[in-house]
Amino acid sequence: MAEIRLTSVEQGQTKIRNVPIAVTPEGFWCCPSPVGFQKTVKTQNPLNKTKPSSPPPKTTVQKKQAPFNERKPPPPAPLRPVVVSDDQRNCSSDTPSVSASVVNERGSRPKIESLPRKVAIEFGEPGTSDMKVVLLGKQGFCVKLSVHKNVLVENSSFFADKLSGEEFNMSCLEIDDCDDVEIYVETVGLMYCKEMKQRLIKQTVSRVLRIIKIAEFIGFNSCIQSCLEYLEAVPWVGEEEEEKVISSVLRLQNEGVGVTPVLKRVSSEVVNPPKDTLSHIMELVLTSNEERGRREMKSVVLKLLRENNSLPSYSGSADICNETIYSSCRSCLDSLLSLFRQAAEPEFANKPMDSREPVVKRIALEADNLSWLLDILANRQVADEFALMWASQQELAALHAKLPIVSRYHVSCITARLFVGIGRGELLPLKDTRHLLLQTWLQPLINDYSWLQHGSRSFDRKVVEEGIGRTILTLPLENQQSILLAWLGSFLKAGDNCPNLQKAFEVWWRRTFIRPYIETQGNLLRSDSSMTSKQ
Repeated sequence: MAEIRLTSVEQGQTKIRNVPIAVTPEGFWCCPSPVGFQKTVKTQNPLNKTKPSSPPPKTTVQKKQAPFNERKPPPPAPLRPVVVSDDQRNCSSDTPSVSASVVNERGSRPKIESLPRKVAIEFGEPGTSDMKVVLLGKQGFCVKLSVHKNVLVENSSFFADKLSGEEFNMSCLEIDDCDDVEIYVETVGLMYCKEMKQRLIKQTVSRVLRIIKIAEFIGFNSCIQSCLEYLEAVPWVGEEEEEKVISSVLRLQNEGVGVTPVLKRVSSEVVNPPKDTLSHIMELVLTSNEERGRREMKSVVLKLLRENNSLPSYSGSADICNETIYSSCRSCLDSLLSLFRQAAEPEFANKPMDSREPVVKRIALEADNLSWLLDILANRQVADEFALMWASQQELAALHAKLPIVSRYHVSCITARLFVGIGRGELLPLKDTRHLLLQTWLQPLINDYSWLQHGSRSFDRKVVEEGIGRTILTLPLENQQSILLAWLGSFLKAGDNCPNLQKAFEVWWRRTFIRPYIETQGNLLRSDSSMTSKQ
């Protein structure tokens, strides 16, 4: 087991203590953190310190490693020991050995946090170093490194510049304001390691990013390369860690360092148009027959497209994405119309069940696809064209009455979704589109209403009725009247098996009979209408 020798000088008395430290198989010492050094300093209080006014905080009593003259001092918190073999102790000349001394300066009742922290570390074979590098950290933390000039010059452009020419005979170099002294020491120690990649293999990503930052500062290119190899191979956990890695690597790219292998994880050199990739993904989801996987991936794709739509940087690809989605809509509509034509043939009902069932399932599948695509377009606020496409399906609506309700009611779910979207303001189709939609699809929806209430788990009657009513009330008053009077005849016959549009009916009634426009407003409307027709 390797050891650090800690020395404390107190009123002419010298006390020496050996503390185990962690050593790698190749003999490299893992520099303890400043917190570790601070714990060691805390245990070495002045011999004749005055009694504080308040009792000291309780500490956990552990077994003492060496006797002390102080009263009940808590032993130092040892760093993790690692057993080192005899062969590892007798390592070659490029294997660092380490010694350290901690000096505790006496003052009048100083705070523990304000005590100076001084550590000396020697790399390489004992007594062979020819230079001191003093790292002055924040809050009085100081580390003195005993190193070899040739090792620094060979590995670091920073030290090569500092020790060039006449400066090569410099015996001491101070580096002020070190933000990360612990990692600085470890990075210098990596200059003495034969296999840096093996040294990094047990480190965390965050620690390697700290090492690569110091290596970049001192121009330690071989260390940077080893860190990049580590980052290319190790998994990145979470988006936050991924962003830290990418930002650090991109900073290195500006310095001319080859970072392509790491960046390939998040970017591709192959030119693959987003339209082609998205089309392939949409096709895979739309043609899937596996219910659970299809349902989950529909939810995932919808969520990801919603996230993309919220990013300003994605606006340039929005048109390509919308075009791809509408292309899928047209394909699904063509397939649905073809299936309806097939199912509406007179001989279709006489076919055996195993011949009819695949067609019925395909109808449900294509209707579900269209509902999903409508959700995507509504979330992207570009569903107006879909409303026009659906309102223009007069042939599909005519064939709708010829199919059994169990085969066709999925199509009415699309109509209901459109009415809900218009009623909520998610879609803003033109007046003629809204009127055509009601003319084409309201009656088929009424015909399927009883089945929708009992056969569709996702059907919300109150939401759908509110959406239909609000859609009707967006039309001119005369259109409201014709549609609501037709609805009234159906409602008086079917009752609960028909949408209850009573709220919309009451609004129309008040607009027509209770709060009619005054004559001057009516004249103004007629005047505006005549001017528009002349233009």
